[in-house]
Amino acid sequence: MEHQQWLNRRAHGDGVVELELGHAPQNVLSVEYLMDFHHEIRALEADPNITVIILTSPFKDFSVGTNPEDWKQDAASREALDRALNTAFLTLFACSKPVVCVARGEVLEAGMFFVLASDVRVAHARAAFEMSEVSRGQFYPVALLEIARATLDPQSQRRLILSGQRLGPISGRHAGFVDVIADDYNDLIEYALKEARKLSNLPLECYAQTKLKLRQDALARIADTLIEDVDIADHWMPQGNGQRGTA
Repeated sequence: MEHQQWLNRRAHGDGVVELELGHAPQNVLSVEYLMDFHHEIRALEADPNITVIILTSPFKDFSVGTNPEDWKQDAASREALDRALNTAFLTLFACSKPVVCVARGEVLEAGMFFVLASDVRVAHARAAFEMSEVSRGQFYPVALLEIARATLDPQSQRRLILSGQRLGPISGRHAGFVDVIADDYNDLIEYALKEARKLSNLPLECYAQTKLKLRQDALARIADTLIEDVDIADHWMPQGNGQRGTA
């Protein structure tokens, strides 16, 4: 599938851009899709005319994560998928611009990191969140585990990651990874736009530097663990002023 078929931009004015995740039918995460997402987020971050990014999906389920069969392939294929997950979600987590994620339907396994790595999360009242990798004996890539550690409290880590419990949006709000709940599908994008426009009115340079400073410890742990992967470690190691490296 071509890039333009599974990642589509829609401008909403005031610098707010919606990025629709359209890898039909359930936004399964493949190496190619993850790397295209990585490059698209980098491009949106670099565009001075864009102030806020909104992530949406047109499908019944927001994202069901990776295909379990992909983890049964040869070692090189598994390593490529692991690296693509690290790269894509590290890019989202370290994006200096505000990101609003609009979750609907099932949000499963690695697909949860679209939510966790964003800044504001809007969810439909019937959304379901589940991370069952551990129950299948599957290890988390380094970046994903650090993002979870940075964004979930210990009780939520236990319930979601270790126990694989399925949580609804109200439990998600109590756990801190859902901010706004919409009862109607038609309200989802409107609520997201309302949050995005609030964010676009903030002093964005101050927002960007403060956001990266708050995430500096997690970014440093990821870079330290992935030190042998120069493309990841050199670029994402935070500097003392909260800026990222330029490699």
